[in-house]
Amino acid sequence: MTITVTSQSATSYRHDIQIAELPLLATDMPTELGGESSAPDPHDYFDTALGACKALTVTQYARARGIPLTGIQVAVSRDNSKEREGHYTLNVSLTLQGELSDEQRAKLLAIADKCPVHKLMTSTEIHVETQLA
Repeated sequence: MTITVTSQSATSYRHDIQIAELPLLATDMPTELGGESSAPDPHDYFDTALGACKALTVTQYARARGIPLTGIQVAVSRDNSKEREGHYTLNVSLTLQGELSDEQRAKLLAIADKCPVHKLMTSTEIHVETQLA
């Protein structure tokens, strides 16, 4: 699968994003960095990947085990104030809906931290190779 990010103009930071054959929104820089804040910035997408993965993982786990989860909301907030020093903190809050016991809620909370993106962000060494096309 290929993700393509393409500039919209020579005078804007706004770019279109396409994932395989699926068009996604766009990305832009915040106004304080010279953009127009017309779309999420790359950090927003990074954080979104974690929230989406946790929601999907918890939902899949609950359905496979007959846990009566009727909905989930995942709120992700970040503290990137020390990013330049190598610290990027994501705080995640889960709202689980349905007639769930305390034991089921605790299990779903634990499962959320086992989502593939959480593991990727916290326990995998990632290598990025960039070259000219």
